[in-house]
Amino acid sequence: MSTRLRRTVVATALTGAVLLPAAPVVAQPPPVWADLRADVDRDGVVDVTGHFDEAGEDRWTPARGAVFLPNIDDDARRCRTTGTDGKPLPPAELDRCNDASDEKVNGAEDEKDLARLRTVPVPNAADGTTGTVRIASGARHVRLFVKRPAGWEPVTSATRLSAAELRKGVELGLEGRDVVRDRARWDGTAHIDFAISSGGTRSSDRVALRVAPLLTHHHLQRARQLLVTQLPGNSAYEVAQREFVRRLEVEAERAGITEPPVKFTKYDDVWAQDFVEPAYASMPGPGGKPRSLRIMLRSAQDLREAGRQLFEKMRGPGVGVVQLWGAEPSADPSLDSMGNLETIPPYTHQGRAFPAGRIIMGERKDSGAKPAEAVRKLLEAQGVQNPLLLDTSWLAVGHVDEFVQFLPATTARGWKIGLADPEAGMAILRDAEAAGHGARRVFSAPDAPQSPAPKETIAQALASGTLRADNALASRRIRANLELLKRATGVTDAEVVRVPALFTRGSATNQEGVRVPRLRRMGRDAPPAAVEHGQREGLGATARSTTETGAYIPGAVNGVLLGPDRYLAPRQWGPVIDGKDVFAEAVTGAYRRAGLRVSYIDDFHTYHAGGGEVHCGTNTLRDTSRPWWTPPAG
Repeated sequence: MSTRLRRTVVATALTGAVLLPAAPVVAQPPPVWADLRADVDRDGVVDVTGHFDEAGEDRWTPARGAVFLPNIDDDARRCRTTGTDGKPLPPAELDRCNDASDEKVNGAEDEKDLARLRTVPVPNAADGTTGTVRIASGARHVRLFVKRPAGWEPVTSATRLSAAELRKGVELGLEGRDVVRDRARWDGTAHIDFAISSGGTRSSDRVALRVAPLLTHHHLQRARQLLVTQLPGNSAYEVAQREFVRRLEVEAERAGITEPPVKFTKYDDVWAQDFVEPAYASMPGPGGKPRSLRIMLRSAQDLREAGRQLFEKMRGPGVGVVQLWGAEPSADPSLDSMGNLETIPPYTHQGRAFPAGRIIMGERKDSGAKPAEAVRKLLEAQGVQNPLLLDTSWLAVGHVDEFVQFLPATTARGWKIGLADPEAGMAILRDAEAAGHGARRVFSAPDAPQSPAPKETIAQALASGTLRADNALASRRIRANLELLKRATGVTDAEVVRVPALFTRGSATNQEGVRVPRLRRMGRDAPPAAVEHGQREGLGATARSTTETGAYIPGAVNGVLLGPDRYLAPRQWGPVIDGKDVFAEAVTGAYRRAGLRVSYIDDFHTYHAGGGEVHCGTNTLRDTSRPWWTPPAG
């Protein structure tokens, strides 16, 4: 702020006491103060008449401070995925185009993605008074616009605000050019300086803003739309997979999801959960309601072509894509699949608040392999959902979605943990044998041309020391992960939904005593070259050691929450006794006691045989209307 001084000069003689006339006082115009405002109190309005947006405007905290969006969608649909020659753009070039990659405001929808700043009107600004605006920090990562009669103009070093504009008040718009990827390079903050010069005096003001964090969805956000791959072709497998998609659409409609699913139809990668993590970013909008962008986070797996479809099919108005092309992958690239990223719903524990939930990811503690460092840096840089790593060393695929989930609940916390329970699964088999049903087959699934169902009986399964050892191992590892979750969140045993499950390290035995591979065609995470052979080759799912397991009976926790009380699980195809699938009965009971209605979808030959389930083969876009800046329940 400038200071004005008004002086009068009086001289007196040392003798004669002659009083000299004072110099005439020249009337000075009242001072003009630079006052820049942003939506510091996050109510969706920039207040220029009161003082609601003044306190703390020059510093940003999680509780107070203006927010702007990473404006990386494509409202004008101008971004291409092919070059002028019609050939596909190289992968590294796909994300170079978005609304923030040019110096224009691309239409009315793009205008809504700008965070507004306003200068407080200066009615007494004299002719000749000028104003300047500059980006004091973060200039490489943001772009500032000024609104003028002809439209939005980018602010440059040559931009000057006239006295007429200052008298009326000026509207500015700020956009982020990217999300925060590494806090060591940019922490997401931008400082905007506004200055007024008039009659030899200068006044200035500064406002701090921060880019909205990239947030992953949790299960307290209602599902709005599903994502799923739909294969072309007429092979038995492809026909069965399309039937899965058809049934999925029916179940989504029954659950009240009105948007038709996004169908990925290229690259033959059926694991829609794994090549993308739907996320979002939001800032306070009109009426205090969040203004959101959906942002698809592509998996950091450069061999995975299916991620191109995020640019080809999804990028557009309100939807952007973030990729980490060329990032150093994990020592076990399967950990970089997005099925290995789930989100605990909002909670507060021991003074730590996670208003948008908290990410969990799997690591292999036995080998030290973790998800790619670039991915972990990006997620940590958001400063909101700091990832918690669980141990998935005991799983062949190694994804957290194979054994844990989070379910809405009518409790003070608002959610419970759903957990695979191998002890309950073994008890079902033991009880069936004790009741005289040992000769029943474990699996009631019919054969398929591409994948015959295992034929072993309950008695054979229980006689196998391997199955007992496999599930004892799974139980120990799951209990250890639950203890970690309890320490991190404060969840109690009463808030755990235990869902019967069985795991295996290798194969089942068919009628002739031949081992039938559990993981076969379309092995989860396998690149196209490995798909036909069910091999990992860096990304596949076949078990590599005697300590890595996967679902034996289709994993019920590896399903999809379609609504607050609607859950879609993989059909169990367990032993049928007295006309009922005893595993399905037990799974239904577990979810029903948690307040959920369960329906089932057959994925035995389409996904289960490849090392995954319904969740692995689908994805969800969820509601974004809850402000991430609102404190969560305990």
